[in-house]
Amino acid sequence: MAEKTTKLFVLDTNVILHDSACLHQFKQHDIVLPITVLEELDKFKKGNETLNFHARHFLKEIDKISSDGVFNGGLPIGRNKGSLIIKLDQKFHPDLRPHFETEKPDHKILNCAYCLSREAQGRTVTLVTKDVNLRMKAKAVHLIAEDYTTDHVKDISTIYKGYRFEENVSREVINQLCHDSAGVSPKKFKSRAKFHANEFIVARNKNMSALGYVDPGDMMIRHITKIQASGIKPRNVEQMFALHALMNENLRLVTVSGKAGTGKTLLALAAALHQRDNYKQIFLSRPIVALSNKDLGYLPGGVDEKVGPYMQPLYDNLGVIQDRSIDPAERRSKKFQKLLDDEKLVIAPLAYIRGRSLVDTYFIVDEAQNLTPHEIKTIITRAGENTKMVFTGDIFQIDHPYLDIYSNGLSYLIDKMQGQNLYTHIFLEKGERSELAELASDLL
Repeated sequence: MAEKTTKLFVLDTNVILHDSACLHQFKQHDIVLPITVLEELDKFKKGNETLNFHARHFLKEIDKISSDGVFNGGLPIGRNKGSLIIKLDQKFHPDLRPHFETEKPDHKILNCAYCLSREAQGRTVTLVTKDVNLRMKAKAVHLIAEDYTTDHVKDISTIYKGYRFEENVSREVINQLCHDSAGVSPKKFKSRAKFHANEFIVARNKNMSALGYVDPGDMMIRHITKIQASGIKPRNVEQMFALHALMNENLRLVTVSGKAGTGKTLLALAAALHQRDNYKQIFLSRPIVALSNKDLGYLPGGVDEKVGPYMQPLYDNLGVIQDRSIDPAERRSKKFQKLLDDEKLVIAPLAYIRGRSLVDTYFIVDEAQNLTPHEIKTIITRAGENTKMVFTGDIFQIDHPYLDIYSNGLSYLIDKMQGQNLYTHIFLEKGERSELAELASDLL
């Protein structure tokens, strides 16, 4: 048994479904797994959703190290790691019985942690759960409870925006940026902050300005001009930067974040359609956050009826681009329908790509803030030759019950990938859907 200086961490089921490798994230401290958690994981074993994968992977991890010793003091997880201890159900502690429903799984886990804290002989016992309500219940009975923060972004206020404004830039430097194809050295700007590869720049003074980006090849700042795609024209400088990134064939991974109405999905789809001859397929998708972590099978109707409402916003964006086309109405309708019929353009739930290798594909994931960091990694590792991946979303508008601005996959991706030669990010700040939509987004 470990010395008293080590801690005991009691894991809730949702931690495992969030990160199936969580056993290896607690350093030298011991991990307690209530038997209720194993019973809950058993319900998630079957299926093709990410939750099912996490459940199966975790159970296999336990199987590798398990024996009777797990129930009798625990077994070591690995070198320089603590032990895994599986705890059978215990009688409800007298302190808890009057206040909590005894058959509820959450309360059984709470009881396990509470009983351990009373028997720990000086060791710190912490309940680790992504369920805010369960953390509040634990604190109400004076039990330490924490969120699982291994993959959290530490400071959301400093998250990378993908561009910067350089003020009081001399006329000579701006002129050089606009006319010298060799670019401008970052040393000619007064900024003390490090310039990142593919970062966009607004260089300006009181009388003039110019736009540029940091070329990852030699880290020189080169000029960019306004462009459009599929009839969609940028309405502000951030949208211009986003469209440049989405159209840049050297960038294989792009993230675009921003509040509702800033044009994230519209710009991504417009750029993809503009470059459709460069790719075998355009795949537009989004995660489906179902009630109580249940997959589509629990929803009424056939496949199309289940999926349709989730995918409709993507079709709406396609409709906007179709309306901007210069072709006659009948011709443009047939053109877009042919793309869908020939599966040159595919709009489908994200779960449909599991097991696939995405080759020669322009792949757009909408609402990426509802993905876990592990899901983001799984998707990106599907990228084959000549595949570009674009993730869009609003990190402040999350529907997933166990994710927040710090722990969602989009925030994690932006934080970890900044400065990489194949990647860039753009934060869209100004809403362009309508004056009313912008007003509502800002005030309500």
